[in-house]
Amino acid sequence: MNKRKAGKPELLVPASSLEVLKTAVIFGADAVYIGGEAFGLRAKAKNFSSEEMAEGIHFAHEHNVKVYVTANILAHNDDLEGAERYFAELKEMKPDALIISDPGMFLMAQEICPEIEIHISTQANNTNYKTYQFWWQQGAKRVVSARELSLAEIKQIREHIPKEMEIESFIHGAMCISYSGRCLLSNYFTGRDANQGACTHPCRWKYAVVEEKRPGEYLPVYENERGTYIFNSKDLCMIEYIPALVDAGIDSLKIEGRMKTALYVACVARTYRKAINDFFVSEELYRENMDWYRTEIAKCTYRQFTTGFYFGKPDEHTQIYDSNTYVNEYVYLGIVESIDERGYARFEQKNKFCVGDTIEIMKPDGRNIHTKVLAMCSEDGEAVESCPHSRQKLYVSLADRPEIYDLMRVEAVRDR
Repeated sequence: MNKRKAGKPELLVPASSLEVLKTAVIFGADAVYIGGEAFGLRAKAKNFSSEEMAEGIHFAHEHNVKVYVTANILAHNDDLEGAERYFAELKEMKPDALIISDPGMFLMAQEICPEIEIHISTQANNTNYKTYQFWWQQGAKRVVSARELSLAEIKQIREHIPKEMEIESFIHGAMCISYSGRCLLSNYFTGRDANQGACTHPCRWKYAVVEEKRPGEYLPVYENERGTYIFNSKDLCMIEYIPALVDAGIDSLKIEGRMKTALYVACVARTYRKAINDFFVSEELYRENMDWYRTEIAKCTYRQFTTGFYFGKPDEHTQIYDSNTYVNEYVYLGIVESIDERGYARFEQKNKFCVGDTIEIMKPDGRNIHTKVLAMCSEDGEAVESCPHSRQKLYVSLADRPEIYDLMRVEAVRDR
């Protein structure tokens, strides 16, 4: 049975790899969105090979979860022949939708795989109900709202479009300094085009001013001691406003982060899954569990939180001037791939930990179990005291037996 009930919005979660896709599915996503090795706007993400994409779609469908594939670059002439072949491959894989922003790519997808739904990317700057009506008339099933819209504007759009048409909106993750991602900074500084999927995120860099007649004399850009990261936005977080999102008529609640780890995806998916489910039991239950949501959502990487444009235009308080780094509350250790006859959990090491350490098992149902590392061995059966080598396959014995797809993490060490 699909996790989505009548009236309940879809929880749409990003996946950068096959491992992360499986994590998103197990930890509560109704749908995942992924990118292939070309034609998406996250060229620096790991992305999926054709074989991995086919496996991921099969895995998701087995769990009644949908898969949407991004093809949302603003295409040049040289891209079109490859895109035609790509859509032909996707036709065979049968994802549930394609996410597109370019009208030329839209026409090509309609011609080659008309049976696959088309969703219009936020890159298309969808800011009014006439735009939604236009895309509906062209055959689009869903439009992703521009991040610059308020909830009041989204509610007004809902009132002016067919009830069968779907609205998708970002509710969590990084915000772009430029209008709906249409940024030229990366292209200007590095020659890597954000609208071709190669953004280098210069909005996170530190800036200074140089006066024309004083070359080499850098004047920091700040009014006080906080710093010079003048373009560095806080992260969007709407965990406290599920009722308002539902009231606005949003059909799909979208998490940003196609370059994020399995730990991030598990953390965010599980927290929003519980918040949405609790609200649809009762608003009282949702309010009662708010402290849990706040605590858990802060255990993934973030840059401080904001509500973006949803309740009015952002001001200086939505920027972070003193740093461009994330807050990291927890360290990702690995995900349980299988359990052998001894009860040892097989995993791929992401960060070092040792026999004798206390770690945390993060379960899809919301439980966090603190447990001790009793023993560890290599794939050859050789006992080891720690796992210092990245991506090493190992077996671990824990005081509390984990299950397949449980995620292992540990609280980050703080400077005293």
